[in-house]
Amino acid sequence: MMRALKVAGYEQPTEIQAGVIPLVLDGFDVLGQARTGTGKTASFVIPILELLSPPEETPGVQAIILVPTRELAVQVHDEVVKLAYGSKVNCVAVYGGKPIRSQIEKLKRGAEIVVGTPGRVLDHLSRGTLQLRDVWCVVLDEAGRMLDIGF
Repeated sequence: MMRALKVAGYEQPTEIQAGVIPLVLDGFDVLGQARTGTGKTASFVIPILELLSPPEETPGVQAIILVPTRELAVQVHDEVVKLAYGSKVNCVAVYGGKPIRSQIEKLKRGAEIVVGTPGRVLDHLSRGTLQLRDVWCVVLDEAGRMLDIGF
């Protein structure tokens, strides 16, 4: 993790990161709120990456991050990939507006983390292409916005 943080250019935790990360690592459920650009995404991605079990121990999806839009799904997925630098963690983004076939193929190959919009996540659940039996972490990113747009 330290190497990934260095490569990402992270030197000091932001206020939200310093407040949230230790609590999550200690097993607490957390509700965090901060302005855009303050590092909220890293405040939940870093502990997820730190707490993941190896795929040999837990072969299924361990964390699911729900986001309101496809743009945010791509952004959060990219942050997971950046912070997972040097590890073999697989993250798959699932969202509408893209063919579901390629998402199904990526899910079949295995992922520890799934980032997705509620509609597409429900679609994968109904098709049986996404299993949540091994999930120990659920993140609702921009939860207020998801409620505002009817999720």
